[in-house]
Amino acid sequence: MDWPEGLDGSGRVKARARDLLTTAEGARAIADDVLVAKVGPGRVYESLFTFPDRPALQAVVGVARPGNSRAAISALIPEERDAGTPLYLLLDDLPAIALVSGQVMIEWLMPDERAARMGGSRRSSPVGICSGFRPGAAVLDADGIPQAIHQVQAVGPLSSDVDPLGWHVLQPEVSEPEMRRARRIDVWKEDVLRIEAFFQDSCTTPAGVRVAVHEYCLSATADLRTGELLSVVADPRILPFDSCPQAAENVDRMVGIPLAEFRSAVLTQLPGTLGCTHLSDALRALAEVPGMAHLLH
Repeated sequence: MDWPEGLDGSGRVKARARDLLTTAEGARAIADDVLVAKVGPGRVYESLFTFPDRPALQAVVGVARPGNSRAAISALIPEERDAGTPLYLLLDDLPAIALVSGQVMIEWLMPDERAARMGGSRRSSPVGICSGFRPGAAVLDADGIPQAIHQVQAVGPLSSDVDPLGWHVLQPEVSEPEMRRARRIDVWKEDVLRIEAFFQDSCTTPAGVRVAVHEYCLSATADLRTGELLSVVADPRILPFDSCPQAAENVDRMVGIPLAEFRSAVLTQLPGTLGCTHLSDALRALAEVPGMAHLLH
């Protein structure tokens, strides 16, 4: 996500997702989908383009109070959801990238500029909504308002010469404000279904260094026949607050649940301070695994 008209203007999301099937004969792309959206104030979608084109999605464009846009988009293209397409994964991530793009404002604007952008108003207290904002967390002031003290870490390129096909072609690095959500899910069959997933939110900085504010890795196994989760380990590599990683200790609550149900199950199994918004995002995407596993022979 970037801001072609400046940080006072609308944001532009450019997204791509690919399914890459690797066999003894080599690797080949079996799906490669694209999403471009313009996001205005209040996270209103001012325009939405997808390839493959899905005209039904225009119903969410221009809606003044989009509310739960994930649910609205899912209802408009159930066939993409049921097939577990890369396009659906992009659309499911769209509200989240707009939300986490606030990190760009922290990196690129001075505190008084951020305050002016908020109209000088105090934010509402998020106490109890997640592990990071648990009661008594050091990041919360006396009124329960979080401080902008995210513990970001510098990160290097995702692509590697060792595995040039490991990522599709990424947007080139820029020296302007930009937020990036990167996601990788690898699935293969042994005696069980094995899953490795990586998730990172990062942004550019005025110093020319890319920093990550969220990074999780998941290692999991699932039953080959039922798709039920058998085991999972969450590695919280980069998170903004000291209180955030505690949510990883609760990830076993998802064991026994079919992967296909993860998008809804994560809300009931890891509510409030038991969970983390970004761990939930990492787990939600595992709902794509059954569709990926179906392509393995």
